[in-house]
Amino acid sequence: MPARLFTSALFCLVFTQFASAQTSILGTWKSIDDKTGEAKSIVEIYERGSKIYGKIIKIFPQKGVTDPICTKCPKNDPRFNKKILGMEIIKELVPDGNEFEGGDILDPEVGKVYSCKLWLEGGQLKVRGYLGPFYRTQTWEKTTP
Repeated sequence: MPARLFTSALFCLVFTQFASAQTSILGTWKSIDDKTGEAKSIVEIYERGSKIYGKIIKIFPQKGVTDPICTKCPKNDPRFNKKILGMEIIKELVPDGNEFEGGDILDPEVGKVYSCKLWLEGGQLKVRGYLGPFYRTQTWEKTTP
């Protein structure tokens, strides 16, 4: 009987770890433009300290643009005139239940910084940027780097 109990406990532990890995926002995500439906980049979401961050690790080429820089970022932002590839665009999100919020996200195409919230829904990452009472939500797809 103890062996059966041990096997059951081990199965539950492994299953719980596997299930939690499937529901983590950490990892790489393909950003999808909510207006065009086109893939824009691959963003790596990672934890630093107790906060969540995200940086662009791959860009899907646009016509005539090979190595874009953030010319539209606010001039007082350290990311102004820096390469978008490798840029940290999500900063300082903290867990709040099943969501992560309290930080911000940069849209380098328009140079605006928004309050941000992330959550998982149906295996996809929902990314919502807020500017006052207005918001926009994108759905990102899990990918491998």
